Amino acid sequence: MKILHVVGARPNFMKVAPVMRALEKYPSVQQVLVHTGQHYDANMSQIFFHQLGLPRPDINLEVGSDSHARQTARIMTRFEETLLAQRPHWVLVYGDVNSTVAAALVCAKLDTPVAHVEAGLRSFDRSMPEEINRLLTDQIAELLFTPSVDGNENLAREGIPSTKIHFVGNVMIDTLIRLLPQARASTILSHLGLEPRRYGLVTLHRPANVDDPDMLQSIMDALQALARDLPLVFPIHPRTRQRLQRMAYAITQPQLRLIDPLGYLDFLALQDQARLVITDSGGVQEETTYLGVPCLTVRPNTERPVTVHVGTNILVGQDMPRLLHEARAILAGKAKQGEVPPLWDGHAGERIARVLVGGEGMVHF
Repeated sequence: MKILHVVGARPNFMKVAPVMRALEKYPSVQQVLVHTGQHYDANMSQIFFHQLGLPRPDINLEVGSDSHARQTARIMTRFEETLLAQRPHWVLVYGDVNSTVAAALVCAKLDTPVAHVEAGLRSFDRSMPEEINRLLTDQIAELLFTPSVDGNENLAREGIPSTKIHFVGNVMIDTLIRLLPQARASTILSHLGLEPRRYGLVTLHRPANVDDPDMLQSIMDALQALARDLPLVFPIHPRTRQRLQRMAYAITQPQLRLIDPLGYLDFLALQDQARLVITDSGGVQEETTYLGVPCLTVRPNTERPVTVHVGTNILVGQDMPRLLHEARAILAGKAKQGEVPPLWDGHAGERIARVLVGGEGMVHF
């Protein structure tokens, strides 16, 4: 059996790694890793592939950045050639980036079965490009691997046959559990002069937050205000740094520290020991829930509601007074207490492999 994995951006790397490791145990399976190059920074990609124990991609389509339409079209054109040359039995796509839906569409046209890892997540906000990618991919896929029960419920409501849906747990948590001991050996805290539980961690990259100068200024002003009470470390996305430079925004609070993006292990180490995390990232919502770290999400909605209903996540939207109120409640010892969602146990990749190769041992909804 030949299985072709398609990844396009950093979050995909954490998701593909446990699936590839699990499938390595089956001698009958041949795996091919395709990197579309949707998001590609040579240094950061090399760090991630090395730290996650991933092989170098067998194929790199090198599509690069562009508008959503042009990028998706370029991925489809180049991936079609790959698919015709490789002729896999299955194509696995991950998450909700443009590469995910582009590869799925090509497979549908060429009658190649697709399996979607991290299926069924919904924000119910179609202004998000990722929501469109999720909806379309799930309609195309023959197998849908969900990370949480709400994913099964969403797919059932959309008319997906139950025989296609498999509740397997969260593959990103597989990677976190495997690499947490290494992350805890990281020296990043001492390098940055930080003490455990005495700093906050910030990540922001979504267009709704960083492309509107007024919104970005409001967020940054709130972070500077919070930094008077708690040192904040902000590994800044290149997109966000560019926007701040264009605004000529001045950071006057020395306890708000903007640093370059980090590798997976160092970033996980910072999450693990943070007093709180402020983010607009979906993956960070999941990781903080597993780690039991309070998370304040600067979005009005989330496709990962289990992190709110079960975990440590609070949606504060773009309401900066609420962000400051919730952050100060955490500092006052009133942090939300959460639990780890079902099947976030480090074995999701193994469950996916069993379905693909044999189908035994599954948990059905």
